[in-house]
Amino acid sequence: MLRLYHLLIGSIVLVSIPLVGKFILPQFYPPTVVKSSAVAKLPNPNEGNIWQKILGNAAAPTNWQVAACKGNAPLLCVSSKGELLGTVEINIYPLAKNEDFQKKLLAAGIPTGSQVDYKSYKYQTHVLSALKAWVADDYAAFLKARQSEYGKQILFSAYPPQPVPVGKLQGIRYGFTGLNQQGGVQEQRIRYVAFGGSKVYVMTTGFAPGTQTGKFEKLENLAIFQPYLDAIAADLRLP
Repeated sequence: MLRLYHLLIGSIVLVSIPLVGKFILPQFYPPTVVKSSAVAKLPNPNEGNIWQKILGNAAAPTNWQVAACKGNAPLLCVSSKGELLGTVEINIYPLAKNEDFQKKLLAAGIPTGSQVDYKSYKYQTHVLSALKAWVADDYAAFLKARQSEYGKQILFSAYPPQPVPVGKLQGIRYGFTGLNQQGGVQEQRIRYVAFGGSKVYVMTTGFAPGTQTGKFEKLENLAIFQPYLDAIAADLRLP
């Protein structure tokens, strides 16, 4: 009789457990928070890279990709099948902080602070004259630095400056190459420079083993990409 009574009590307890959990336990445990289906917008990893704003036609060889590099550095990444082949760097120099180029404009017949349309044909000759003076100084500084580094082991020579469009601006493409004593290429540089009234734009890439950015790892890849770089420069959306 006692055993039957115990069984009856046990059955009542088992039936009561779900009811206790339903009506009593919520008083001691906080309710489950249901997460919203809305996902917070992640910041664009390329947002600080100026190429995000100025890149127009991303011309590239077949199976190559051209896009702004991740991060804030002003670098354009050139890759193929997930492998980074090289980068193109752009630097922007405000005219207000560049007294040297102000003097070059003045020497070319454009007074500092003058309100002129630098895109007009009337002033293109003046701007090109100032840009050519920039190129000459750039090459002289480059040659001095390399002579200090290599001495007479590397022979450097400049490419003739060529007028080219940089966005809607008139610019110049120029560069230089360095050959070692065995006849191989030690270094090669390609640059574009343009002036837009308040800023000087300089775009650089090349083959330079000692340089961290704005270069290609292999000379042959630079040679393949060089013609496409003209198209990229011509379609830049410069402010």
